[in-house]
Amino acid sequence: MTSQLGGKLVIAISSRALFDLDESHQVFENDGLEAYSKYQIAHEDVVLPPGDAFPMVEKLLKINEQLGGEPRVEIILLSRNSADTGLRIFNSINHYGLDITRAAFTGGESPYRYISPFNGHLFLSTDARDVRHAIEQGVAAATLLTSSKSKGESNQLRFAFDGDAVLFSDEAEQVYQRQGLDAFAKSERESAKTPLSGGPFKSFLAALQGLQNEFQGRECPIRTALVTARSAPAHERVIRTLRAWNVRIDESLFLGGLSKGKFLQAYGADVFFDDQQTHCQSARDHVATGHVPNGIANELIDRA
Repeated sequence: MTSQLGGKLVIAISSRALFDLDESHQVFENDGLEAYSKYQIAHEDVVLPPGDAFPMVEKLLKINEQLGGEPRVEIILLSRNSADTGLRIFNSINHYGLDITRAAFTGGESPYRYISPFNGHLFLSTDARDVRHAIEQGVAAATLLTSSKSKGESNQLRFAFDGDAVLFSDEAEQVYQRQGLDAFAKSERESAKTPLSGGPFKSFLAALQGLQNEFQGRECPIRTALVTARSAPAHERVIRTLRAWNVRIDESLFLGGLSKGKFLQAYGADVFFDDQQTHCQSARDHVATGHVPNGIANELIDRA
């Protein structure tokens, strides 16, 4: 059977992001790989509980039902399990009725190298090493943090993004980190009409807009928001950058340094992506949150 992935929105996701594998992972941590393998095989008919990314995956796959015809969204499973221990994962996928048919089980090695062959627009994992490898390969990727957020009632899928080092490059953030807020504000005023370069999530945002455009004239199941610590006058460059890219954001929140968590809750985000750990920690109590290990803020932490 041959089928092409071109033209689809492709999300690659790890098994631990899709399902709650904490119990079996603890077996691996305490007793090693052999004990883990025996545990998974012995429990392969025991359905795994949903993980933090599960609600997002459900909503993404429902978009195919709404559009009809050839599926426009593809979910790919990338797992460090072997095919043998991964049988429990596929049994759980079947139990929940998720239309996921493609997978790579890498037997302990990092699966990031298969993202590009699958034409993945986004990679979500709980393994920070795999995510960093993906970012280095130019793929939008985030480490999904455990969240206390309960599943929302809305069928609409709401994405929220930080700006610098996520949607945009970190060129402006570099000025802020090295020279301070005043120098940042001055630089952004002077560069207001010069579009920012794209960050790792630019192509993912563009792919989302492509899906949104297919719902013209009817209610769209996808909504996007920019949630940034920027404020006036640094807002102008952001607006002009999105205009130059011909990309639309449904909502834009310029918070001027305020904590993002409650704003994300008010927006009703299903998942929020940010490069800075402090913002991620604030957000995770309210929404599922993905840390994007990109840009100077993360480089400074690595050096510390």
